[in-house]
Amino acid sequence: MPRTFKMDDIPFETKEAGLSAFSWQTSPHLGKIAGSKHLQFDIRSLEPGKFSFPYHFHRAAEELFQIISGEATLRTPEGFQKVGQGDLVFFEEGATGAHQLYNHGDTPCIYLDIRTTTGIDVCEYPDSGKIAILPSLEVFKSDAKVDYYLGEECVAEKWSAEMLKRKNCRAD
Repeated sequence: MPRTFKMDDIPFETKEAGLSAFSWQTSPHLGKIAGSKHLQFDIRSLEPGKFSFPYHFHRAAEELFQIISGEATLRTPEGFQKVGQGDLVFFEEGATGAHQLYNHGDTPCIYLDIRTTTGIDVCEYPDSGKIAILPSLEVFKSDAKVDYYLGEECVAEKWSAEMLKRKNCRAD
């Protein structure tokens, strides 16, 4: 069933990040309210002088912003550009889709944030060397990467000698 959201009826809540540079208002998860299985979408309001989320990219999600009102400066791997009312900006998966907004204006920058979701996503933060597992938001330092087989050297000790001797048998 189609679902219409009227801007005047959407409640906003302030999201404080613990650092004063990062603060925004967001709608409740409109995608969940609408019953969406693969899209997440929210209306966000970025106040003057504030940054959106830290500079980041997704490994398993695409993202699309439509600026509803106001303006902001968009940071991408290509540099900085101003975006404003009516602009539509697409971010692909991977490092080439890295992005961050800063509201350089005098009024809130209100934008629609649409994201694909197919379960677990990995988000990378190039400035701070972090990796986050989403949606649980488990954050790790990326310099802690290890070899895939680290700690597996004694795998046979986890198995009983009897289990290791068994062979595939067929009943005749």
